[in-house]
Amino acid sequence: MPVPSLDQALRAAAAELSAAGVPTPRVDAELLAAHLLGESLGRVRALAYTDAPAPAGYAELVAERAQRIPLQHLTGKAYFRRLELAVGPGVFVPRPETETVAQLAIDHARLVSGGAKVADLGTGSGAIAGSVAAEVPGSTVFAVELSPLALAWARKNLDPLGVTVLEGDLRTALAGHEGTFDVVASNPPYIPAGAVPNEPEAAEHDPAMALYGGGEDGLELPAAAAKTAARLLRRGGYFVMEHAEIQAEVIAARLASDPAWEDVTSHQDLNDRPRATSAVRSAR
Repeated sequence: MPVPSLDQALRAAAAELSAAGVPTPRVDAELLAAHLLGESLGRVRALAYTDAPAPAGYAELVAERAQRIPLQHLTGKAYFRRLELAVGPGVFVPRPETETVAQLAIDHARLVSGGAKVADLGTGSGAIAGSVAAEVPGSTVFAVELSPLALAWARKNLDPLGVTVLEGDLRTALAGHEGTFDVVASNPPYIPAGAVPNEPEAAEHDPAMALYGGGEDGLELPAAAAKTAARLLRRGGYFVMEHAEIQAEVIAARLASDPAWEDVTSHQDLNDRPRATSAVRSAR
């Protein structure tokens, strides 16, 4: 059987992925080809205009993606801001909406003269901690993760960036560092117990430990992250946390009613949904 051209293979793959309900079928088809070819996305698009052949194993890889196995599990990497993160089974694949949280943490870390001390509670793959370390020179970054599987991915991604990676529970993290951090960020598990993610990639492949926040409203771990942040931050220190959009009002109200916090602010994600809340550690 003759080998199809790259263009033919991309078209067929996009159709197969579209029929399987993959949200971005053409882009995913191109990224899978780029992975096998060891080329950039732009180079793959250029090659599609030539008579270049499809790479070996391409149809099989596309078939796996059509089963809604996460693209990042098939390629072994996820892109987050300036980082290329190693990911796979056992770790939550970072989403673009979390870039808003990382940006807020970065912005406030940059305001600290002499280098900010930053903590990422529940780091997962290390997306937030790694972004701060890479984009705020002179910062001292700590990343805490409870899952042994996720911890292995975090260490792979963060050790080269000089981040201190610690195995631990975000509820009791960094004992002995009370009142010393300038910025604390967190993307804790926050999905309510009865909710199931809509996308099979999340429902079937993201670890439950990284998804469900505890309790019917999913707010047990977000509340714990805020409590730990209040313990770790110096006066005037900055806390930012991701959450579900339906949790925004409740989280803002809880932080505003806690004397540990002031300047409580809700933040929109890339799709203009309220997906993060920040607060400043008060003097009380």
